[in-house]
Amino acid sequence: MFDQAFASIAVGFSDAFGGPFTEATANWPGVPVYDDGGSIVTPGVPAQYPCRAQFDAATQSMRLSEGFLETDVRVLVLSASLSVPLDTEAKIIVSDGMYSGTWALKSCGRDPAGVGYECRARRL
Repeated sequence: MFDQAFASIAVGFSDAFGGPFTEATANWPGVPVYDDGGSIVTPGVPAQYPCRAQFDAATQSMRLSEGFLETDVRVLVLSASLSVPLDTEAKIIVSDGMYSGTWALKSCGRDPAGVGYECRARRL
């Protein structure tokens, strides 16, 4: 309930004043089905879900994590804007603006208040 209220306020503010939560999509590759010999029998069906994301500078904790690059960013995704749980298998795609492009999620976790997901992402 709190996450829905926060998301409504954040999206309303973003739509009215142009920031900070932008329209994006969370995209997962499909999971293929293999036969006993390891050949793909059925390719996976990709899944795509709309969401709202905010991009920010990486946190100190992210900077200390293994594999961090200076170009990595912090991405906050409103949980109420996404109809499925977010994980590092997803890629976030933004169609326009300063952060347009495809972003691979290197880490993903829930924030303490349950309002959204805090992720470390890298532009592909």
